[in-house]
Amino acid sequence: MADQTVVPVTDRDGNRETDTARKPDSAVVRDALGVGVAVGLSGFAFGVTSAGSGLTLLQTCALSLLVFTGASQFALVGALAAGGNPLTAAAGAFFLGVRNAFYGLRLSQLLALPRAVRPFAAQWVIDETTAVALAQPTRRAVRIGFTVTGLTLYVLWNLTTLLGAMGAEAIGDTDAWGLDAAGPAVFLALLAPMLKTTTERAVAALAVLLGLGLLPVLPAGVPVLVAALAAPAVLWARGRRGSETVAASPRKDAEDDGRDGARGPVQGSGREGER
Repeated sequence: MADQTVVPVTDRDGNRETDTARKPDSAVVRDALGVGVAVGLSGFAFGVTSAGSGLTLLQTCALSLLVFTGASQFALVGALAAGGNPLTAAAGAFFLGVRNAFYGLRLSQLLALPRAVRPFAAQWVIDETTAVALAQPTRRAVRIGFTVTGLTLYVLWNLTTLLGAMGAEAIGDTDAWGLDAAGPAVFLALLAPMLKTTTERAVAALAVLLGLGLLPVLPAGVPVLVAALAAPAVLWARGRRGSETVAASPRKDAEDDGRDGARGPVQGSGREGER
């Protein structure tokens, strides 16, 4: 009987591993298509909302083609629809999109793409492509997941954006249909599964309180900027609490040592106790 040969492959960190740890390409493609199709269809809601906020068909499609990050796009058109200053609306959308830069720092290591390809791949660094890529065990799977998710989502998002913007007039008043809530609903559906730790939930809760609480008193778009302060505030509180805990530990140890010293040496049993 011929010996079986184990084919070495490289994991997403560049380490060699056995073929048994690989994930079938078909499974990666299936997962990537599922995410790309599910999220890509929500571009219709953005197209309708954007057209309802006063943007032209060309402006709406340009946002999806060039910006291509749903949360920032919805934040921009939502602030404009509420009568916010364009600069303030753009600033809020910008700060929401900054998170993609941090995604890129990690994905650049996992994908290890040629320099000539990186600027084009950067356009697809968003929540969904990052989530699919990080879930893969090998570099090959990471690349397949990232590419299939990005391509599917980019094509569908822009196509449904166009259809939504063109059909906005036929739909009529978007507020009556409640489509203005589609953007936040999609964003929350993507965000909720990512809140796994107590710190992440605390940041999200504080951001919601700041955003909703300041909405009636601040111009449109500004509450989003203020809500971004939730992350440093929670991290500062967590760090301070950790420092207090560390400072309290030596005092507690000293008190325990003092009590042990007051009681004297612990006597044993049997012959040791007699001595």
